[in-house]
Amino acid sequence: MNFEDMEVWKRAVKLSSKVYKETSKLKDYGFKDQIGRASLSIPSNIAEGMERISIKESLNFLSYAKASCGELYTQIIIGQEINYLNTDTASQMKLESKAISKMLGSLITKRKSFINTK
Repeated sequence: MNFEDMEVWKRAVKLSSKVYKETSKLKDYGFKDQIGRASLSIPSNIAEGMERISIKESLNFLSYAKASCGELYTQIIIGQEINYLNTDTASQMKLESKAISKMLGSLITKRKSFINTK
């Protein structure tokens, strides 16, 4: 399957773009860099995982993408707590990161079943 056709990848790209736009004016470059890298890691690892030949390698990268969802979720909460992100924006981004994480969990489970059937 082409990763560009995957809904999870498309949503991850949109979320990453939103994170970059919402934090573009922040002066706290450490926070801005960290949350940006976490958000960028999600669609990047989905793409890399889907381009891998072996399912085991693919699963590793999809797992990294899922873990980055948790990292991003945490950083969104912190960004909201320190008033870097407004409540509405943070709420939308948290919901989307959770949804993407669930989608990745399902994808990982499905791909693992290919290993168990061989």
